[in-house]
Amino acid sequence: MDWIHKRNRRSYLTMGLLAVLIIISLLVSLHTGVLPMGPLDVVRTVLGLGTERQELVLFDFRLPRLIIAVLVGAGLAVSGAILQGVSQNGLADPGILGINAGAGLAVVLYIYFSQDFSSTFGSLSIFIMPFMALIGASMAAFLIYVLAWKNGVTPVRLILVGIGVNAAFGAVLIIFQLKMNPDDFMQATIWLSGSIWGTNWKYVLATLPWIVLLIPFAIYKARFLNVLSLGDRMATGLGTKVEWERRILLFAAVGLAGASVAVAGSIAFLGLVAPHLARRLIGPKHEMLIPASALIGALLLLVADMIGRNLLAPSEIPVGIVVSALGAPYFIYLLMKTN
Repeated sequence: MDWIHKRNRRSYLTMGLLAVLIIISLLVSLHTGVLPMGPLDVVRTVLGLGTERQELVLFDFRLPRLIIAVLVGAGLAVSGAILQGVSQNGLADPGILGINAGAGLAVVLYIYFSQDFSSTFGSLSIFIMPFMALIGASMAAFLIYVLAWKNGVTPVRLILVGIGVNAAFGAVLIIFQLKMNPDDFMQATIWLSGSIWGTNWKYVLATLPWIVLLIPFAIYKARFLNVLSLGDRMATGLGTKVEWERRILLFAAVGLAGASVAVAGSIAFLGLVAPHLARRLIGPKHEMLIPASALIGALLLLVADMIGRNLLAPSEIPVGIVVSALGAPYFIYLLMKTN
Protein backbone atom coordinates (compact mmCIF):
# COMPACT_ATOMS: atom_id res chain seq x y z
CA MET A 1 0.00 0.00 0.00
CA ASP A 2 2.93 2.34 0.65
CA TRP A 3 4.00 2.28 -2.99
CA ILE A 4 0.45 3.23 -4.05
CA HIS A 5 0.52 6.24 -1.70
CA LYS A 6 3.97 7.20 -2.97
CA ARG A 7 2.81 6.96 -6.58
CA ASN A 8 -0.30 9.06 -5.84
CA ARG A 9 1.82 11.61 -3.97
CA ARG A 10 4.21 11.79 -6.93
CA SER A 11 1.29 12.23 -9.32
CA TYR A 12 -0.17 15.09 -7.29
CA LEU A 13 3.24 16.74 -7.02
CA THR A 14 3.72 16.43 -10.78
CA MET A 15 0.32 17.98 -11.49
CA GLY A 16 1.06 20.73 -8.97
CA LEU A 17 4.31 21.48 -10.78
CA LEU A 18 2.45 21.57 -14.11
CA ALA A 19 -0.07 24.03 -12.65
CA VAL A 20 2.80 26.26 -11.45
CA LEU A 21 4.39 26.14 -14.93
CA ILE A 22 1.04 27.16 -16.47
CA ILE A 23 0.80 30.15 -14.11
CA ILE A 24 4.39 31.16 -14.95
CA SER A 25 3.64 30.83 -18.69
CA LEU A 26 0.53 32.98 -18.26
CA LEU A 27 2.49 35.69 -16.45
CA VAL A 28 5.28 35.66 -19.05
CA SER A 29 2.76 35.75 -21.92
CA LEU A 30 0.94 38.71 -20.40
CA HIS A 31 3.96 40.99 -20.75
CA THR A 32 5.38 39.71 -24.08
CA GLY A 33 4.21 40.44 -27.59
CA VAL A 34 4.25 43.16 -30.24
CA LEU A 35 3.40 45.73 -27.57
CA PRO A 36 5.61 44.68 -24.63
CA MET A 37 4.57 45.45 -21.08
CA GLY A 38 6.91 45.13 -18.14
CA PRO A 39 5.94 42.90 -15.19
CA LEU A 40 5.28 45.98 -13.03
CA ASP A 41 3.05 47.44 -15.75
CA VAL A 42 1.06 44.21 -15.79
CA VAL A 43 0.64 44.31 -12.01
CA ARG A 44 -0.41 47.96 -12.09
CA THR A 45 -2.91 47.29 -14.88
CA VAL A 46 -4.43 44.33 -13.02
CA LEU A 47 -4.82 46.58 -9.96
CA GLY A 48 -6.55 49.21 -12.10
CA LEU A 49 -3.61 51.63 -12.14
CA GLY A 50 -2.57 51.18 -15.77
CA THR A 51 -3.20 53.44 -18.76
CA GLU A 52 -6.18 52.96 -21.09
CA ARG A 53 -3.87 51.48 -23.72
CA GLN A 54 -2.42 48.98 -21.24
CA GLU A 55 -5.90 47.96 -20.09
CA LEU A 56 -6.99 47.49 -23.72
CA VAL A 57 -3.97 45.32 -24.57
CA LEU A 58 -4.15 43.27 -21.37
CA PHE A 59 -7.89 42.74 -20.82
CA ASP A 60 -9.28 42.89 -24.36
CA PHE A 61 -6.53 41.11 -26.30
CA ARG A 62 -4.06 39.08 -24.27
CA LEU A 63 -6.05 37.73 -21.33
CA PRO A 64 -8.97 36.22 -23.31
CA ARG A 65 -6.49 34.77 -25.81
CA LEU A 66 -4.50 33.09 -23.05
CA ILE A 67 -7.63 31.71 -21.39
CA ILE A 68 -8.74 30.29 -24.76
CA ALA A 69 -5.28 28.68 -25.11
CA VAL A 70 -5.70 27.02 -21.70
CA LEU A 71 -9.25 25.81 -22.47
CA VAL A 72 -8.47 24.57 -25.98
CA GLY A 73 -5.22 22.91 -24.94
CA ALA A 74 -6.95 21.08 -22.10
CA GLY A 75 -9.93 20.15 -24.29
CA LEU A 76 -7.87 18.68 -27.14
CA ALA A 77 -5.55 16.84 -24.76
CA VAL A 78 -8.40 15.17 -22.86
CA SER A 79 -10.13 14.36 -26.15
CA GLY A 80 -6.95 12.61 -27.29
CA ALA A 81 -6.61 10.75 -23.98
CA ILE A 82 -10.20 9.48 -24.28
CA LEU A 83 -9.73 8.40 -27.92
CA GLN A 84 -6.51 6.57 -27.08
CA GLY A 85 -8.23 4.77 -24.21
CA VAL A 86 -11.38 3.89 -26.18
CA SER A 87 -9.53 2.69 -29.27
CA GLN A 88 -6.70 1.05 -27.30
CA ASN A 89 -4.39 2.81 -29.74
CA GLY A 90 -1.63 5.17 -28.67
CA LEU A 91 -1.68 6.88 -32.10
CA ALA A 92 -5.30 8.05 -31.80
CA ASP A 93 -5.81 11.81 -31.92
CA PRO A 94 -8.81 13.98 -32.91
CA GLY A 95 -6.70 15.61 -35.64
CA ILE A 96 -5.33 12.40 -37.13
CA LEU A 97 -8.67 10.56 -36.97
CA GLY A 98 -10.52 13.29 -38.87
CA ILE A 99 -12.69 14.54 -36.01
CA ASN A 100 -11.08 17.99 -36.17
CA ALA A 101 -11.58 18.04 -39.94
CA GLY A 102 -15.27 17.20 -39.51
CA ALA A 103 -15.71 19.99 -36.98
CA GLY A 104 -13.80 22.42 -39.18
CA LEU A 105 -15.91 21.51 -42.22
CA ALA A 106 -19.14 22.15 -40.33
CA VAL A 107 -17.94 25.57 -39.15
CA VAL A 108 -16.74 26.55 -42.65
CA LEU A 109 -20.09 25.46 -44.12
CA TYR A 110 -21.88 27.54 -41.49
CA ILE A 111 -19.76 30.59 -42.29
CA TYR A 112 -20.15 30.01 -46.05
CA PHE A 113 -23.94 29.72 -46.05
CA SER A 114 -24.63 32.35 -43.39
CA GLN A 115 -22.22 35.07 -44.53
CA ASP A 116 -25.13 37.11 -45.92
CA PHE A 117 -26.89 36.82 -42.57
CA SER A 118 -23.91 37.67 -40.33
CA SER A 119 -25.53 40.94 -39.29
CA THR A 120 -28.67 39.03 -38.29
CA PHE A 121 -26.86 36.51 -36.09
CA GLY A 122 -24.40 39.07 -34.69
CA SER A 123 -22.55 37.85 -31.63
CA LEU A 124 -24.83 34.81 -31.34
CA SER A 125 -22.88 33.18 -34.18
CA ILE A 126 -19.95 32.70 -31.80
CA PHE A 127 -22.17 30.59 -29.54
CA ILE A 128 -23.71 28.71 -32.49
CA MET A 129 -20.31 27.69 -33.88
CA PRO A 130 -19.50 25.12 -31.12
CA PHE A 131 -22.82 23.37 -31.84
CA MET A 132 -22.05 23.32 -35.57
CA ALA A 133 -18.58 21.96 -34.79
CA LEU A 134 -20.13 19.29 -32.57
CA ILE A 135 -22.41 18.22 -35.42
CA GLY A 136 -19.48 18.01 -37.84
CA ALA A 137 -17.24 16.19 -35.37
CA SER A 138 -20.06 13.75 -34.53
CA MET A 139 -20.62 13.05 -38.21
CA ALA A 140 -16.91 12.33 -38.68
CA ALA A 141 -16.81 10.09 -35.59
CA PHE A 142 -19.93 8.22 -36.77
CA LEU A 143 -18.42 7.62 -40.23
CA ILE A 144 -15.14 6.44 -38.73
CA TYR A 145 -16.90 4.12 -36.28
CA VAL A 146 -19.19 2.60 -38.94
CA LEU A 147 -16.50 2.18 -41.59
CA ALA A 148 -13.99 0.76 -39.10
CA TRP A 149 -16.50 -1.75 -37.68
CA LYS A 150 -15.90 -5.36 -38.71
CA ASN A 151 -16.78 -7.72 -35.88
CA GLY A 152 -15.45 -4.98 -33.63
CA VAL A 153 -13.12 -2.03 -34.03
CA THR A 154 -9.42 -2.82 -34.33
CA PRO A 155 -6.82 -0.12 -33.59
CA VAL A 156 -5.16 -0.34 -37.03
CA ARG A 157 -8.48 -0.20 -38.89
CA LEU A 158 -9.57 2.79 -36.80
CA ILE A 159 -6.41 4.76 -37.66
CA LEU A 160 -6.53 3.92 -41.38
CA VAL A 161 -10.22 4.78 -41.70
CA GLY A 162 -9.66 7.98 -39.70
CA ILE A 163 -6.86 9.07 -42.04
CA GLY A 164 -9.14 8.39 -45.03
CA VAL A 165 -12.04 10.37 -43.55
CA ASN A 166 -9.65 13.19 -42.64
CA ALA A 167 -8.45 13.38 -46.26
CA ALA A 168 -12.03 13.32 -47.62
CA PHE A 169 -13.22 16.08 -45.32
CA GLY A 170 -10.11 18.10 -46.13
CA ALA A 171 -10.91 17.88 -49.85
CA VAL A 172 -14.48 19.10 -49.29
CA LEU A 173 -13.11 21.93 -47.15
CA ILE A 174 -10.87 23.10 -49.97
CA ILE A 175 -13.80 23.08 -52.43
CA PHE A 176 -15.86 25.41 -50.25
CA GLN A 177 -12.87 27.59 -49.43
CA LEU A 178 -12.26 28.15 -53.15
CA LYS A 179 -15.84 29.42 -53.49
CA MET A 180 -15.33 32.07 -50.83
CA ASN A 181 -14.28 35.62 -51.57
CA PRO A 182 -10.52 36.25 -51.14
CA ASP A 183 -10.81 37.85 -47.68
CA ASP A 184 -12.96 35.03 -46.27
CA PHE A 185 -10.67 32.48 -47.93
CA MET A 186 -7.60 33.89 -46.19
CA GLN A 187 -9.37 34.07 -42.83
CA ALA A 188 -10.63 30.49 -43.18
CA THR A 189 -7.16 29.25 -44.18
CA ILE A 190 -5.47 30.89 -41.19
CA TRP A 191 -8.21 29.67 -38.84
CA LEU A 192 -8.06 26.08 -40.15
CA SER A 193 -4.29 25.99 -39.66
CA GLY A 194 -4.95 26.54 -35.95
CA SER A 195 -5.17 30.10 -34.72
CA ILE A 196 -6.32 31.77 -31.51
CA TRP A 197 -5.66 35.24 -32.87
CA GLY A 198 -8.55 37.69 -32.52
CA THR A 199 -10.31 35.83 -29.71
CA ASN A 200 -12.29 37.82 -27.17
CA TRP A 201 -14.39 37.21 -24.06
CA LYS A 202 -17.33 35.97 -26.16
CA TYR A 203 -15.16 33.11 -27.39
CA VAL A 204 -14.24 32.33 -23.80
CA LEU A 205 -17.92 32.23 -22.77
CA ALA A 206 -18.76 30.04 -25.78
CA THR A 207 -16.02 27.51 -24.99
CA LEU A 208 -15.97 27.48 -21.19
CA PRO A 209 -19.19 25.46 -20.55
CA TRP A 210 -18.09 22.62 -22.84
CA ILE A 211 -14.67 22.27 -21.21
CA VAL A 212 -15.91 22.74 -17.64
CA LEU A 213 -18.65 20.11 -18.05
CA LEU A 214 -16.98 17.49 -20.25
CA ILE A 215 -13.55 17.22 -18.60
CA PRO A 216 -15.02 16.41 -15.13
CA PHE A 217 -17.38 13.99 -16.89
CA ALA A 218 -14.37 12.28 -18.50
CA ILE A 219 -12.66 12.03 -15.09
CA TYR A 220 -15.86 10.53 -13.67
CA LYS A 221 -15.85 7.93 -16.48
CA ALA A 222 -12.12 7.24 -16.07
CA ARG A 223 -12.73 3.86 -14.42
CA PHE A 224 -14.42 2.63 -17.60
CA LEU A 225 -11.44 3.74 -19.66
CA ASN A 226 -9.24 1.69 -17.32
CA VAL A 227 -11.42 -1.35 -17.96
CA LEU A 228 -11.63 -0.78 -21.72
CA SER A 229 -7.83 -0.69 -21.88
CA LEU A 230 -7.84 -4.35 -20.81
CA GLY A 231 -9.60 -5.33 -24.05
CA ASP A 232 -13.23 -5.83 -25.01
CA ARG A 233 -13.42 -9.45 -23.84
CA MET A 234 -11.98 -8.74 -20.43
CA ALA A 235 -14.16 -5.63 -20.05
CA THR A 236 -17.28 -7.60 -20.97
CA GLY A 237 -16.29 -10.34 -18.54
CA LEU A 238 -16.08 -7.72 -15.79
CA GLY A 239 -19.67 -6.67 -16.48
CA THR A 240 -19.00 -3.51 -18.48
CA LYS A 241 -21.39 -2.53 -21.27
CA VAL A 242 -18.50 -2.04 -23.66
CA GLU A 243 -20.24 -0.49 -26.68
CA TRP A 244 -22.47 1.74 -24.53
CA GLU A 245 -19.56 3.12 -22.53
CA ARG A 246 -17.46 3.48 -25.68
CA ARG A 247 -20.16 5.57 -27.37
CA ILE A 248 -20.62 7.83 -24.32
CA LEU A 249 -16.87 8.39 -24.05
CA LEU A 250 -16.63 9.02 -27.80
CA PHE A 251 -19.34 11.64 -27.49
CA ALA A 252 -17.36 13.37 -24.72
CA ALA A 253 -14.19 13.28 -26.86
CA VAL A 254 -16.08 14.61 -29.88
CA GLY A 255 -17.67 17.40 -27.81
CA LEU A 256 -14.30 18.54 -26.44
CA ALA A 257 -12.66 18.45 -29.88
CA GLY A 258 -15.59 20.20 -31.56
CA ALA A 259 -15.74 23.04 -29.02
CA SER A 260 -11.98 23.50 -29.31
CA VAL A 261 -11.96 23.53 -33.12
CA ALA A 262 -14.87 26.00 -33.19
CA VAL A 263 -12.75 28.76 -31.59
CA ALA A 264 -9.17 27.76 -32.48
CA GLY A 265 -9.33 25.82 -35.72
CA SER A 266 -7.68 22.48 -36.32
CA ILE A 267 -4.64 22.06 -34.05
CA ALA A 268 -3.03 18.73 -34.87
CA PHE A 269 -0.87 16.47 -32.67
CA LEU A 270 -1.71 18.20 -29.38
CA GLY A 271 -4.23 15.47 -28.52
CA LEU A 272 -1.58 12.89 -29.38
CA VAL A 273 1.46 14.27 -27.58
CA ALA A 274 -0.12 15.48 -24.31
CA PRO A 275 -1.58 12.09 -23.21
CA HIS A 276 1.71 10.35 -24.05
CA LEU A 277 3.70 12.80 -21.94
CA ALA A 278 1.14 12.46 -19.14
CA ARG A 279 1.39 8.68 -19.31
CA ARG A 280 5.15 8.87 -18.93
CA LEU A 281 4.90 11.24 -15.96
CA ILE A 282 1.80 9.89 -14.19
CA GLY A 283 1.19 6.35 -15.41
CA PRO A 284 -1.72 4.68 -17.22
CA LYS A 285 -4.41 5.16 -14.58
CA HIS A 286 -6.99 7.43 -16.23
CA GLU A 287 -8.16 9.05 -12.98
CA MET A 288 -4.75 10.74 -12.91
CA LEU A 289 -3.97 10.60 -16.63
CA ILE A 290 -6.91 12.77 -17.74
CA PRO A 291 -6.26 15.79 -15.47
CA ALA A 292 -2.52 15.51 -16.14
CA SER A 293 -3.20 15.48 -19.90
CA ALA A 294 -5.38 18.59 -19.52
CA LEU A 295 -2.58 20.43 -17.69
CA ILE A 296 0.08 19.37 -20.20
CA GLY A 297 -2.16 20.30 -23.15
CA ALA A 298 -2.83 23.75 -21.67
CA LEU A 299 0.90 24.28 -20.99
CA LEU A 300 1.96 23.16 -24.49
CA LEU A 301 -0.55 25.44 -26.23
CA LEU A 302 0.43 28.40 -24.06
CA VAL A 303 4.12 27.89 -24.89
CA ALA A 304 3.33 27.35 -28.59
CA ASP A 305 1.28 30.56 -28.65
CA MET A 306 4.14 32.45 -26.98
CA ILE A 307 6.55 31.15 -29.63
CA GLY A 308 4.16 31.97 -32.46
CA ARG A 309 3.64 35.54 -31.25
CA ASN A 310 7.28 36.39 -30.61
CA LEU A 311 9.46 34.33 -32.96
CA LEU A 312 8.84 36.46 -36.08
CA ALA A 313 7.28 39.52 -34.42
CA PRO A 314 5.53 41.67 -35.54
CA SER A 315 4.36 38.88 -37.87
CA GLU A 316 2.60 35.99 -36.18
CA ILE A 317 2.84 32.25 -36.78
CA PRO A 318 -0.48 30.39 -36.31
CA VAL A 319 -0.26 28.34 -33.14
CA GLY A 320 -1.36 25.19 -35.00
CA ILE A 321 1.75 25.36 -37.17
CA VAL A 322 3.98 25.70 -34.11
CA VAL A 323 2.29 22.71 -32.43
CA SER A 324 2.63 20.66 -35.64
CA ALA A 325 6.32 21.55 -35.90
CA LEU A 326 6.81 20.35 -32.32
CA GLY A 327 4.45 17.36 -32.49
CA ALA A 328 5.22 15.86 -35.92
CA PRO A 329 8.70 14.55 -34.93
CA TYR A 330 7.19 12.90 -31.86
CA PHE A 331 4.48 11.30 -34.03
CA ILE A 332 7.16 9.91 -36.36
CA TYR A 333 9.02 8.58 -33.33
CA LEU A 334 5.87 6.83 -32.12
CA LEU A 335 5.26 5.32 -35.57
CA MET A 336 8.82 3.95 -35.65
CA LYS A 337 8.44 2.59 -32.13
CA THR A 338 5.01 0.96 -32.69
CA ASN A 339 4.91 -2.59 -33.98
